[in-house]
Amino acid sequence: MTLSQVRNRMDELGFHGMLPVLEGALTRLQKGEIHATEAIDLLLDAESRYRRERATSTRIVRSKIRQGANLEEFDFTKARGVTKADLRSLAQLDWCERGKSLILVGPTGIGKSYIARALGVLACERGKTSLFITVTDFLEHQLLARSCNGYLKFRERLVRPDVLILDDLGMRKFSPQEAEDLRDIIELRSYGKSTIITTQLPTDHWCEVIGDEIIRDALIDRLEPTGITLKMDGPSYRPELNKTLEKKGREK
Repeated sequence: MTLSQVRNRMDELGFHGMLPVLEGALTRLQKGEIHATEAIDLLLDAESRYRRERATSTRIVRSKIRQGANLEEFDFTKARGVTKADLRSLAQLDWCERGKSLILVGPTGIGKSYIARALGVLACERGKTSLFITVTDFLEHQLLARSCNGYLKFRERLVRPDVLILDDLGMRKFSPQEAEDLRDIIELRSYGKSTIITTQLPTDHWCEVIGDEIIRDALIDRLEPTGITLKMDGPSYRPELNKTLEKKGREK
């Protein structure tokens, strides 16, 4: 069998990760630099690495997380109430492994969503599944699901991922049904799944958007006692971010 035939057969069988290293492995084998088992190991290792990277990319795409967030690139030049030690601790994903929730509280533009997105991507890279949705989109999808008898399917979509990111809670008030559906989803997720919520409102101010006290207390009870709350404060980072983007645009 020729090298070309081997390549074609690998391609047909889906061994796409082996193809880039095949010729090099065979050359080293023919020169006696490695044994046959070592050549096989090189091929298998390349295929395994390729499949892990492809699976990670697929998880990130399906997470709906906008790219560009990385904890290592978080700007600490301005005080924001969060330290490098805080982010290093979160990056270990112990909270995710233990199914804990994370509430990021702070004013607009402080970096809450950035941290949430970065943690969601990191979870994907560690083999977990994530899903990002703004609370505004959550409410729109919830309304649509209720109107066409699709709530159970909608709920399953939000309960399934290992990490659910609900971004910007507090933009508008919840109706009793919306609040109950959110409580229902968080209740189901509280059994081993992690939820990240970004908000400008501390939990003792959630009464401003969730009027039903019983539903609100039940929701907070599933998030706060065993979860982690990170309170951020300081100037908005968006003016600095816009300057950086403008500078990059000029450099291009």
